[in-house]
Amino acid sequence: MATKAAIVEKTQKGTQVSIDETISHDSSILSSQLQVLYERLFSPHAKKTLRRFSSAEAAKLLGVTDSYVRHIASQDDTVTSEKSAAGRRTFSLDEVNTIRQILGRTKASYLPGRRESDHMQVIAVTNFKGGSGKTTTSTHLAQYLALRGYRVLAVDLDPQASMSATLGFQPEFDVDDNETLYGAIRYDDQRRPVEEVIHKTYFPGLDLIPGNLELHEFEHDTPRALAARDSADADMFFMRVGNALVELDDRYDIVVIDCPPTLGFLTLSALCAATSVLITVHPQMLDIASMNQFLAMTSDLLSVVKEAGGNLDYDWMRYLITRYEPNDGPQAQIVAFLRSLFGERVLTSMMVKSTAVSDAGLSKQTIYEASRETMHRQTYDRAVEAMDSVNAEIENLVQAAWGRA
Repeated sequence: MATKAAIVEKTQKGTQVSIDETISHDSSILSSQLQVLYERLFSPHAKKTLRRFSSAEAAKLLGVTDSYVRHIASQDDTVTSEKSAAGRRTFSLDEVNTIRQILGRTKASYLPGRRESDHMQVIAVTNFKGGSGKTTTSTHLAQYLALRGYRVLAVDLDPQASMSATLGFQPEFDVDDNETLYGAIRYDDQRRPVEEVIHKTYFPGLDLIPGNLELHEFEHDTPRALAARDSADADMFFMRVGNALVELDDRYDIVVIDCPPTLGFLTLSALCAATSVLITVHPQMLDIASMNQFLAMTSDLLSVVKEAGGNLDYDWMRYLITRYEPNDGPQAQIVAFLRSLFGERVLTSMMVKSTAVSDAGLSKQTIYEASRETMHRQTYDRAVEAMDSVNAEIENLVQAAWGRA
């Protein structure tokens, strides 16, 4: 790898700089400047924290009235809260979950997680075209489920690792070698137990297996392992993600996988690990044509995997319309077209394109983390309502898979 000084010296001498040296140089200076920018935004010793919730927000999360939340907080010694400058009670998510446990003593429906006979839900969120809202969908879904009281594991299988960055782990600086899921599914003697690559996040109830560029190694290793046949399970690459997650069966209710935007070995292994599949769709003709290619290729590859013993028994598969603009006539026509073709497999709710979601993303937040006071309130409320509607529909599918209405 050429150093910056070496490239500068070559330039001064008029020596031709090769493309690999140029790219290496650009990557190096960009990485260093990103670190500077990151430290300006976030103190080197600071960690992301989740904001507190008003009693009204806590009541919405719990499905009770605002006055009942305040009543429990004032009557039960196990519930702590803080008062704002205006004298209003605020609650951390841990405190909300304490109230949830109190409510669950008298009514089980307040505790929505798995019961003894329920299987762990593994939701693979996928599409191999960039810009379809895949990572935005995955991250908001994982946080929504944690807010609702589920034990959630987010798995970032995308080497670009945008989900990890949003959840407080910079892939370049906070994730070391062998700390992604690759560490638990690799073919050599450096493979490690999957629980060793799990990180707690600042979001109670939500853990993360982060991603970074080393995930590409699985794509390179698998063909070599298949060709060498030097491992008893080398030809079972499609079972590796599932086998790793089985070890966590007693720890989580739901796993949300942000798949890479390619149809490679990682994506196929994630699809075989999944109990449910969510395909994000941006309602533009080019994106629909791309999705058609994705579906055709996926069908061909999964049929081969199925013949080799891969598990493709899904509880549900749905298409989610993302970045939808309600006043865009052509988009509305495409949505109607998809609904006519796929019927109930297209979720009723759509992820509406919103400046509130984009604005929150500028500071590496989701709409669930951003405070209502930080942006135009009507825009914020519309974004939260649309996001809640999508995620509630997915939650209902999870509950139905567990045999609950």
